[in-house]
Amino acid sequence: MRARLFAALTLLVSGLLFVATVDAQQPSAGGSPSQQGPRRGGGFRLVPLLIESSAFPDGGVVPDKYSFRGGNTQPGFKISNAPPETQSFAIILHDIDVAIGGPGDVLHWVAFNIPGTTTEIPEGKLPEGSVTGKNMRGDNTYMGPGAPPGPRYHHYVFEFYALNSKLDLPATASRAELLEAMKGKVIAKAAMWDASAEPPRRVLRPRAGRRLRHVDRSPCF
Repeated sequence: MRARLFAALTLLVSGLLFVATVDAQQPSAGGSPSQQGPRRGGGFRLVPLLIESSAFPDGGVVPDKYSFRGGNTQPGFKISNAPPETQSFAIILHDIDVAIGGPGDVLHWVAFNIPGTTTEIPEGKLPEGSVTGKNMRGDNTYMGPGAPPGPRYHHYVFEFYALNSKLDLPATASRAELLEAMKGKVIAKAAMWDASAEPPRRVLRPRAGRRLRHVDRSPCF
């Protein structure tokens, strides 16, 4: 009887020691990722690409020089913190405040196959080897913000993508084709948003019995 009791106690103590040893090897809940080992099951892993422009700050107002109604000059950008395996960059500029016959918006500028070694995009041009796609007007050029004055600003988003390869696309490719070609190749991304070049103005409302003679029919882009 004593022998059986002793054997049972010995087995119980051995089990407790095993559990204590395993718990001691587990990282604490607040441990760093390096202490906890590789994460599994997904999560956000894209590197935070950094984009700056000397033309305007992120969240600022686009100066007339870079607007469609002004100089229509392509702004310059600085790119940093790109992953070392970056082979090319792509840029999409669009006005998110206008819908054209559906959920899409106004495409102002698209560029791709910008060399992955690029750290600065000069004002007025893209690095050699880059491809400028077609904007909403069907032109292979930069088209600056151009919404007419109104009750509020339009918001324009410059989207930057770092890709792990170049894209086999013609300059006639649409935005949808570009986005499709980028699937599985995006390793970092960033965005800047800026307001339309022309400040909002008060909307005139006709008085009772009177009509407004002037209507602003400027294209909205």
